[in-house]
Amino acid sequence: MAGPDVPELGVGIGWRPEIAGFVGALPGLRFTEVIAESVHPEHPAPELAELRGRGAAVVPHGVKLSLGGAEPVAAERVAHLAACAEALGAPLVSEHVAFVRAGGIEAGHLLPVPRTRAALDALTANIRRTRAELPVPLAVEPIATLFDWPDAEYGEADFLTELLDRTGALLLLDVANVYANARNRGEDPLGLLDRLPLDRVAYCHVAGGTEQGGRYHDTHAAAVPPEVLDLVAELCARRRPPGLLLERDGRYPPAGELRAELDAVAAASGHPVIT
Repeated sequence: MAGPDVPELGVGIGWRPEIAGFVGALPGLRFTEVIAESVHPEHPAPELAELRGRGAAVVPHGVKLSLGGAEPVAAERVAHLAACAEALGAPLVSEHVAFVRAGGIEAGHLLPVPRTRAALDALTANIRRTRAELPVPLAVEPIATLFDWPDAEYGEADFLTELLDRTGALLLLDVANVYANARNRGEDPLGLLDRLPLDRVAYCHVAGGTEQGGRYHDTHAAAVPPEVLDLVAELCARRRPPGLLLERDGRYPPAGELRAELDAVAAASGHPVIT
């Protein structure tokens, strides 16, 4: 089944100004995602309003709440995310299981949280505060990481399961992150997938990356590799296919290549292609 309170979304692609023309030219697009911090709730980009008018769901995706930080989430950042959801008529919003600042210093990156009880308590408190101020459900995304903090008290799947149980949040499952994290740990990606709480998935990300220095980097600037498409197929064999969103954040290819990637995601998932 789809995640609770989440509509059937099909296959989508992330809205970015650089490919706004391509995204807008997909008449059968069911949903898209926009970086929340790029949205002005009083004046959203007209292209997003046009997509909404055609019936596409627009999901604000936050990158700067720092849910995994030791400090409480900033009220004004939560208010902005809520305002984006209202302005875009969003069915849900999403953010990351990560931190981006500490002691007033901005990292400029999504950083992994330690898988410890203390970190779980901090995440739980921040997600509960955030959910209380949002008009729609919240899905949280585990990030791709090149390292794990030492002295972990949980495996990744157990940590996420307890976090979702404690907070009532949904899971934004990035299939490429599952592949990256398992590969960088020398583990089986399918084994990690099978340990995750797939019944809580709201929707999924799919993206490409590159191999550098013996590590797989989730860059969003390359084609989706066959191994990630295989994981999409395995996921959709285990549960009703969730919404699947193609992420691209750099080195944008020609429209034909983007379209081929969307078709490949649809083929792997069993969703209809975007017409």
